[in-house]
Amino acid sequence: MPYVNVRITNEGATREQKAEVIRGITEVLQRVLGKNPANTFVVIDEVAHEDWGVGGMQVDDWRKLKDG
Repeated sequence: MPYVNVRITNEGATREQKAEVIRGITEVLQRVLGKNPANTFVVIDEVAHEDWGVGGMQVDDWRKLKDG
């Protein structure tokens, strides 16, 4: 019974985009590992920029630095 947790920043992914991610992950687990889609769980968590860190800083500050 696979459980996959996907975390993304909350930048407005649509319901349709999330559904596609869920379908795609489920399909890969079925095709590659033979997992039953009926028993595959995919959870998408959206995280605010101030709650996501990379390179020792919040992601929005990191992006500003990276993009110059």
